[in-house]
Amino acid sequence: MPRRQTQGQGRQYYYRTYRGPEVSCLTKYCLFGFNIIFWLVGAAFLGIGLWAWAEKGVLTNLPSITQLKGFDPVWLFLVVGAVMFVLGFTGCVGALRENTYLLKFFSTFLGLIFFLELTAGVLAFVFKNWIRDQLNLFINNNVKAYRDDIDLQNLIDFAQDYWQCCGAHGPGDWDQNIYFNCSNKNRSREKCGVPFSCCVNDPAEDVVNTQCGYDVRLQEELSQQTYIYTKGCVPQFEKWLQGNLIIVAGTFIGIALVQILGICLAQNMKFDFLHKNSLLTLILKWISGCLVQIHLQVNLMEGAVLTNFKHLNLPTHI
Repeated sequence: MPRRQTQGQGRQYYYRTYRGPEVSCLTKYCLFGFNIIFWLVGAAFLGIGLWAWAEKGVLTNLPSITQLKGFDPVWLFLVVGAVMFVLGFTGCVGALRENTYLLKFFSTFLGLIFFLELTAGVLAFVFKNWIRDQLNLFINNNVKAYRDDIDLQNLIDFAQDYWQCCGAHGPGDWDQNIYFNCSNKNRSREKCGVPFSCCVNDPAEDVVNTQCGYDVRLQEELSQQTYIYTKGCVPQFEKWLQGNLIIVAGTFIGIALVQILGICLAQNMKFDFLHKNSLLTLILKWISGCLVQIHLQVNLMEGAVLTNFKHLNLPTHI
Protein backbone atom coordinates (compact mmCIF):
# COMPACT_ATOMS: atom_id res chain seq x y z
CA MET A 1 0.00 0.00 0.00
CA PRO A 2 1.25 3.54 -0.67
CA ARG A 3 2.12 5.84 2.21
CA ARG A 4 0.67 9.28 2.81
CA GLN A 5 2.90 11.85 4.54
CA THR A 6 1.41 14.56 6.81
CA GLN A 7 3.28 17.18 8.81
CA GLY A 8 1.92 18.94 11.85
CA GLN A 9 3.16 20.44 15.11
CA GLY A 10 6.78 19.72 14.19
CA ARG A 11 6.13 16.04 13.53
CA GLN A 12 5.81 13.96 10.38
CA TYR A 13 3.23 11.19 10.18
CA TYR A 14 3.11 8.37 7.62
CA TYR A 15 -0.10 6.49 6.88
CA ARG A 16 -0.77 3.53 4.63
CA THR A 17 -3.90 3.95 2.52
CA TYR A 18 -5.85 1.24 0.72
CA ARG A 19 -6.02 1.75 -3.06
CA GLY A 20 -7.50 -1.61 -4.04
CA PRO A 21 -6.22 -4.17 -6.54
CA GLU A 22 -3.86 -2.90 -9.23
CA VAL A 23 -4.04 -3.66 -12.97
CA SER A 24 -0.98 -5.51 -14.23
CA CYS A 25 1.12 -3.16 -16.37
CA LEU A 26 2.63 -6.16 -18.15
CA THR A 27 -0.80 -7.41 -19.21
CA LYS A 28 -1.94 -3.94 -20.16
CA TYR A 29 0.97 -3.07 -22.42
CA CYS A 30 1.26 -6.58 -23.85
CA LEU A 31 -2.36 -6.28 -25.01
CA PHE A 32 -1.69 -2.77 -26.30
CA GLY A 33 1.39 -3.85 -28.26
CA PHE A 34 -0.41 -6.97 -29.51
CA ASN A 35 -3.20 -4.84 -30.95
CA ILE A 36 -1.18 -1.92 -32.30
CA ILE A 37 0.39 -4.38 -34.75
CA PHE A 38 -3.06 -5.64 -35.76
CA TRP A 39 -4.24 -2.06 -36.16
CA LEU A 40 -1.35 -1.04 -38.43
CA VAL A 41 -1.53 -4.20 -40.54
CA GLY A 42 -5.30 -3.79 -40.90
CA ALA A 43 -4.87 -0.17 -41.97
CA ALA A 44 -2.26 -1.27 -44.54
CA PHE A 45 -4.59 -3.94 -45.96
CA LEU A 46 -7.43 -1.43 -46.20
CA GLY A 47 -5.15 1.06 -47.93
CA ILE A 48 -4.00 -1.55 -50.46
CA GLY A 49 -7.58 -2.60 -51.17
CA LEU A 50 -8.85 0.94 -51.67
CA TRP A 51 -5.82 1.81 -53.81
CA ALA A 52 -6.47 -1.24 -56.02
CA TRP A 53 -10.11 -0.26 -56.46
CA ALA A 54 -9.10 3.32 -57.25
CA GLU A 55 -6.68 2.07 -59.92
CA LYS A 56 -9.45 -0.01 -61.51
CA GLY A 57 -11.95 2.86 -61.32
CA VAL A 58 -14.29 1.00 -58.98
CA LEU A 59 -14.51 3.87 -56.48
CA THR A 60 -15.86 6.18 -59.20
CA ASN A 61 -18.24 3.49 -60.48
CA LEU A 62 -19.50 1.56 -57.45
CA PRO A 63 -22.22 -0.40 -59.35
CA SER A 64 -19.40 -2.20 -61.21
CA ILE A 65 -18.69 -4.14 -57.99
CA THR A 66 -21.70 -6.37 -58.66
CA GLN A 67 -20.95 -6.79 -62.38
CA LEU A 68 -17.90 -9.01 -61.93
CA LYS A 69 -18.89 -12.67 -62.32
CA GLY A 70 -15.75 -14.03 -60.69
CA PHE A 71 -13.97 -13.38 -57.41
CA ASP A 72 -12.28 -10.03 -56.93
CA PRO A 73 -9.14 -10.56 -54.75
CA VAL A 74 -9.44 -6.98 -53.51
CA TRP A 75 -12.37 -8.12 -51.35
CA LEU A 76 -9.96 -10.31 -49.42
CA PHE A 77 -7.78 -7.32 -48.55
CA LEU A 78 -10.78 -5.17 -47.63
CA VAL A 79 -12.55 -7.72 -45.42
CA VAL A 80 -9.41 -8.93 -43.63
CA GLY A 81 -8.16 -5.34 -43.29
CA ALA A 82 -11.47 -4.10 -41.88
CA VAL A 83 -11.66 -6.92 -39.31
CA MET A 84 -8.05 -6.41 -38.20
CA PHE A 85 -8.49 -2.63 -38.07
CA VAL A 86 -11.61 -2.83 -35.87
CA LEU A 87 -10.06 -5.46 -33.58
CA GLY A 88 -6.81 -3.52 -33.29
CA PHE A 89 -8.59 -0.24 -32.56
CA THR A 90 -10.88 -1.64 -29.85
CA GLY A 91 -8.03 -3.60 -28.26
CA CYS A 92 -5.61 -0.65 -28.24
CA VAL A 93 -8.05 1.93 -26.92
CA GLY A 94 -9.67 -0.52 -24.50
CA ALA A 95 -6.32 -1.44 -22.95
CA LEU A 96 -4.92 2.10 -22.89
CA ARG A 97 -8.07 3.78 -21.54
CA GLU A 98 -9.09 0.81 -19.38
CA ASN A 99 -12.48 0.72 -21.10
CA THR A 100 -14.34 -2.48 -20.19
CA TYR A 101 -16.92 -2.07 -22.98
CA LEU A 102 -14.26 -2.00 -25.70
CA LEU A 103 -12.48 -4.96 -24.10
CA LYS A 104 -15.74 -6.91 -24.02
CA PHE A 105 -16.32 -6.15 -27.69
CA PHE A 106 -12.73 -7.13 -28.54
CA SER A 107 -12.81 -10.46 -26.70
CA THR A 108 -16.32 -11.34 -27.95
CA PHE A 109 -15.52 -10.47 -31.58
CA LEU A 110 -12.22 -12.37 -31.46
CA GLY A 111 -13.93 -15.34 -29.81
CA LEU A 112 -16.60 -15.34 -32.53
CA ILE A 113 -13.93 -15.39 -35.26
CA PHE A 114 -12.16 -18.25 -33.49
CA PHE A 115 -15.43 -20.20 -33.23
CA LEU A 116 -16.20 -19.67 -36.93
CA GLU A 117 -12.69 -20.82 -37.90
CA LEU A 118 -13.03 -23.92 -35.73
CA THR A 119 -16.47 -24.68 -37.19
CA ALA A 120 -15.21 -24.22 -40.75
CA GLY A 121 -12.28 -26.58 -40.07
CA VAL A 122 -14.55 -29.30 -38.67
CA LEU A 123 -17.05 -28.96 -41.53
CA ALA A 124 -14.25 -29.05 -44.12
CA PHE A 125 -12.97 -32.29 -42.59
CA VAL A 126 -16.42 -33.91 -42.40
CA PHE A 127 -17.76 -32.76 -45.79
CA LYS A 128 -14.64 -33.25 -47.91
CA ASN A 129 -16.52 -34.13 -51.09
CA TRP A 130 -18.83 -31.12 -50.81
CA ILE A 131 -15.83 -28.82 -50.28
CA ARG A 132 -14.15 -30.34 -53.35
CA ASP A 133 -17.28 -29.73 -55.45
CA GLN A 134 -17.51 -26.13 -54.25
CA LEU A 135 -13.83 -25.59 -55.05
CA ASN A 136 -14.41 -26.95 -58.57
CA LEU A 137 -17.37 -24.63 -59.01
CA PHE A 138 -15.39 -21.66 -57.67
CA ILE A 139 -12.46 -22.26 -60.04
CA ASN A 140 -14.70 -22.82 -63.06
CA ASN A 141 -16.61 -19.59 -62.38
CA ASN A 142 -13.33 -17.70 -62.19
CA VAL A 143 -12.07 -19.38 -65.37
CA LYS A 144 -15.11 -17.92 -67.15
CA ALA A 145 -14.29 -14.44 -65.79
CA TYR A 146 -10.53 -14.67 -66.43
CA ARG A 147 -10.37 -11.58 -68.68
CA ASP A 148 -12.93 -9.55 -66.74
CA ASP A 149 -10.64 -8.38 -63.93
CA ILE A 150 -6.87 -7.88 -63.93
CA ASP A 151 -6.49 -8.88 -60.26
CA LEU A 152 -8.43 -12.10 -60.80
CA GLN A 153 -6.34 -12.82 -63.88
CA ASN A 154 -3.11 -12.35 -61.90
CA LEU A 155 -4.43 -14.61 -59.11
CA ILE A 156 -5.27 -17.43 -61.53
CA ASP A 157 -1.92 -17.07 -63.30
CA PHE A 158 -0.09 -17.24 -59.97
CA ALA A 159 -2.02 -20.36 -58.86
CA GLN A 160 -1.46 -22.19 -62.17
CA ASP A 161 2.23 -21.32 -62.25
CA TYR A 162 2.84 -22.16 -58.57
CA TRP A 163 1.02 -25.50 -58.55
CA GLN A 164 1.98 -26.29 -62.16
CA CYS A 165 -1.59 -26.92 -63.21
CA CYS A 166 -4.12 -25.79 -65.80
CA GLY A 167 -7.82 -25.31 -65.14
CA ALA A 168 -9.78 -27.01 -62.37
CA HIS A 169 -9.27 -30.56 -63.69
CA GLY A 170 -7.32 -29.98 -66.88
CA PRO A 171 -6.75 -27.70 -69.89
CA GLY A 172 -10.22 -28.59 -71.23
CA ASP A 173 -11.81 -26.40 -68.53
CA TRP A 174 -10.65 -23.34 -70.48
CA ASP A 175 -13.27 -24.21 -73.09
CA GLN A 176 -15.72 -22.43 -70.74
CA ASN A 177 -14.04 -19.08 -71.38
CA ILE A 178 -15.29 -17.10 -74.38
CA TYR A 179 -11.74 -16.18 -75.44
CA PHE A 180 -10.26 -19.69 -75.24
CA ASN A 181 -13.10 -21.99 -76.35
CA CYS A 182 -12.94 -23.86 -79.64
CA SER A 183 -16.41 -22.94 -80.92
CA ASN A 184 -16.88 -21.62 -84.45
CA LYS A 185 -18.26 -18.35 -83.04
CA ASN A 186 -14.99 -17.57 -81.33
CA ARG A 187 -12.86 -15.22 -83.47
CA SER A 188 -10.23 -14.64 -80.81
CA ARG A 189 -6.57 -15.37 -81.52
CA GLU A 190 -6.55 -17.33 -78.25
CA LYS A 191 -9.09 -19.82 -79.64
CA CYS A 192 -8.35 -23.42 -78.52
CA GLY A 193 -5.52 -22.12 -76.36
CA VAL A 194 -4.74 -21.65 -72.68
CA PRO A 195 -3.22 -18.77 -70.65
CA PHE A 196 0.56 -18.49 -70.64
CA SER A 197 0.60 -19.53 -66.96
CA CYS A 198 -0.31 -23.07 -68.09
CA CYS A 199 2.87 -23.35 -70.13
CA VAL A 200 5.83 -25.41 -68.98
CA ASN A 201 8.60 -23.01 -68.03
CA ASP A 202 11.65 -23.03 -70.26
CA PRO A 203 14.80 -22.18 -68.23
CA ALA A 204 16.51 -20.97 -71.40
CA GLU A 205 13.96 -18.17 -71.88
CA ASP A 206 14.62 -14.96 -69.98
CA VAL A 207 11.37 -13.30 -71.16
CA VAL A 208 7.98 -14.87 -70.52
CA ASN A 209 6.32 -15.96 -73.75
CA THR A 210 2.69 -14.86 -73.33
CA GLN A 211 1.69 -16.58 -76.60
CA CYS A 212 3.00 -20.03 -75.69
CA GLY A 213 -0.52 -21.37 -75.13
CA TYR A 214 -1.97 -20.40 -78.51
CA ASP A 215 -3.67 -23.30 -80.39
CA VAL A 216 -2.12 -25.82 -78.02
CA ARG A 217 -5.41 -27.66 -77.39
CA LEU A 218 -5.69 -28.47 -81.09
CA GLN A 219 -2.91 -31.02 -80.54
CA GLU A 220 -3.28 -34.49 -79.02
CA GLU A 221 -3.04 -34.84 -75.24
CA LEU A 222 0.38 -36.51 -75.34
CA SER A 223 1.74 -33.66 -77.43
CA GLN A 224 0.20 -31.08 -75.10
CA GLN A 225 2.29 -32.36 -72.17
CA THR A 226 5.41 -31.07 -73.90
CA TYR A 227 4.17 -27.48 -73.87
CA ILE A 228 1.62 -27.09 -71.03
CA TYR A 229 0.68 -28.56 -67.67
CA THR A 230 -2.12 -31.08 -68.12
CA LYS A 231 -3.00 -31.68 -64.47
CA GLY A 232 -5.88 -29.78 -62.86
CA CYS A 233 -5.40 -27.30 -60.05
CA VAL A 234 -7.81 -29.08 -57.67
CA PRO A 235 -5.85 -32.37 -57.51
CA GLN A 236 -2.56 -30.44 -57.49
CA PHE A 237 -3.76 -28.33 -54.57
CA GLU A 238 -4.83 -31.46 -52.67
CA LYS A 239 -1.41 -33.02 -53.34
CA TRP A 240 0.34 -29.85 -52.12
CA LEU A 241 -1.86 -29.78 -49.01
CA GLN A 242 -0.97 -33.38 -48.13
CA GLY A 243 2.74 -32.70 -48.65
CA ASN A 244 2.71 -29.57 -46.47
CA LEU A 245 0.20 -30.71 -43.87
CA ILE A 246 2.51 -30.05 -40.91
CA ILE A 247 3.25 -26.49 -42.06
CA VAL A 248 -0.42 -25.73 -42.75
CA ALA A 249 -1.55 -27.24 -39.45
CA GLY A 250 1.20 -25.38 -37.57
CA THR A 251 0.14 -22.10 -39.17
CA PHE A 252 -3.48 -22.56 -38.15
CA ILE A 253 -2.52 -23.63 -34.63
CA GLY A 254 -0.27 -20.56 -34.33
CA ILE A 255 -3.11 -18.27 -35.42
CA ALA A 256 -5.46 -19.98 -32.95
CA LEU A 257 -2.96 -19.56 -30.09
CA VAL A 258 -2.56 -15.85 -30.88
CA GLN A 259 -6.35 -15.43 -30.81
CA ILE A 260 -6.66 -17.34 -27.52
CA LEU A 261 -3.87 -15.22 -26.03
CA GLY A 262 -5.66 -12.03 -27.06
CA ILE A 263 -8.93 -13.25 -25.55
CA CYS A 264 -7.23 -14.23 -22.27
CA LEU A 265 -5.39 -10.90 -21.95
CA ALA A 266 -8.57 -8.91 -22.63
CA GLN A 267 -10.62 -10.96 -20.16
CA ASN A 268 -7.93 -10.69 -17.48
CA MET A 269 -7.76 -6.90 -17.86
CA LYS A 270 -11.54 -6.62 -17.86
CA PHE A 271 -11.82 -8.53 -14.57
CA ASP A 272 -9.03 -6.42 -13.04
CA PHE A 273 -10.86 -3.22 -14.01
CA LEU A 274 -14.18 -4.49 -12.69
CA HIS A 275 -12.59 -5.61 -9.42
CA LYS A 276 -10.74 -2.31 -9.13
CA ASN A 277 -14.01 -0.36 -9.43
CA SER A 278 -16.21 -2.81 -7.51
CA LEU A 279 -18.44 -1.68 -4.63
CA LEU A 280 -16.35 -3.58 -2.06
CA THR A 281 -13.17 -1.86 -3.24
CA LEU A 282 -14.80 1.57 -3.06
CA ILE A 283 -16.09 0.86 0.47
CA LEU A 284 -12.64 -0.26 1.61
CA LYS A 285 -11.09 2.87 0.13
CA TRP A 286 -13.64 5.05 1.96
CA ILE A 287 -13.07 3.25 5.28
CA SER A 288 -9.30 3.54 4.82
CA GLY A 289 -9.60 7.28 4.18
CA CYS A 290 -11.79 7.77 7.24
CA LEU A 291 -9.37 5.87 9.48
CA VAL A 292 -6.47 7.95 8.20
CA GLN A 293 -8.34 11.18 8.95
CA ILE A 294 -9.27 10.01 12.46
CA HIS A 295 -5.71 8.94 13.15
CA LEU A 296 -4.45 12.27 11.88
CA GLN A 297 -6.80 14.26 14.10
CA VAL A 298 -5.84 12.22 17.18
CA ASN A 299 -2.14 12.79 16.52
CA LEU A 300 -2.68 16.52 16.02
CA MET A 301 -4.64 16.77 19.27
CA GLU A 302 -1.90 14.82 21.11
CA GLY A 303 0.73 17.16 19.71
CA ALA A 304 -1.27 20.22 20.79
CA VAL A 305 -1.68 18.91 24.36
CA LEU A 306 2.03 18.15 24.66
CA THR A 307 2.88 21.65 23.42
CA ASN A 308 0.58 23.26 26.01
CA PHE A 309 2.15 21.19 28.79
CA LYS A 310 5.59 22.38 27.77
CA HIS A 311 4.49 26.05 27.86
CA LEU A 312 3.05 25.57 31.37
CA ASN A 313 6.22 23.70 32.52
CA LEU A 314 4.03 20.84 33.71
CA PRO A 315 5.18 17.29 33.67
CA THR A 316 3.96 15.40 30.67
CA HIS A 317 3.66 12.11 32.64
CA ILE A 318 1.96 11.46 35.97
